[in-house]
Amino acid sequence: MTVLREGALELTLPHGVQGRKFDDSSHGLSHCMKAVDFIVEEPDRVLFIEFKDPDHPRANAEDRKVFLKELLSGGKDDDLVRKYRDSFIYRWAEKAGEKPIFYYVLIASSQLDEAMLLARTDELKRKLPAEGPASGAWQRQIVADCVVFNLKTWNERLPKYTVTRAAP
Repeated sequence: MTVLREGALELTLPHGVQGRKFDDSSHGLSHCMKAVDFIVEEPDRVLFIEFKDPDHPRANAEDRKVFLKELLSGGKDDDLVRKYRDSFIYRWAEKAGEKPIFYYVLIASSQLDEAMLLARTDELKRKLPAEGPASGAWQRQIVADCVVFNLKTWNERLPKYTVTRAAP
């Protein structure tokens, strides 16, 4: 099994599933493009995965509070949208295939409830945009689905992709 790590969070991939750390300098355009943390390839779809960890053991209470206030007010949306779009463009330029892409965002905060997660999911879908223009001009989706999770909902809904907090 492959384990991908971002800060104190570890994502375990199921046997046979390929994944890579994407938000690093290896893609060669970190000076001008944002990137999701991980890209995971399944046989029939691609997962773009972004982790945010305000509950990191070394984070202080004030930083957590500021992060959550900004998140809940939509202040983190532009960054999350740009990470997705830039990663999408990069993959498109690679001719990486036509598999549908699912965007999963993990906000590792015990303070986020289901209603907050749903509100962030809906807003992110609107801003990507998941639906495309009302005219129907787009012949393809740029994202098959987008979901914002906390650690609990991630592990409940994506049991094949367990996320744990690494020992300090």
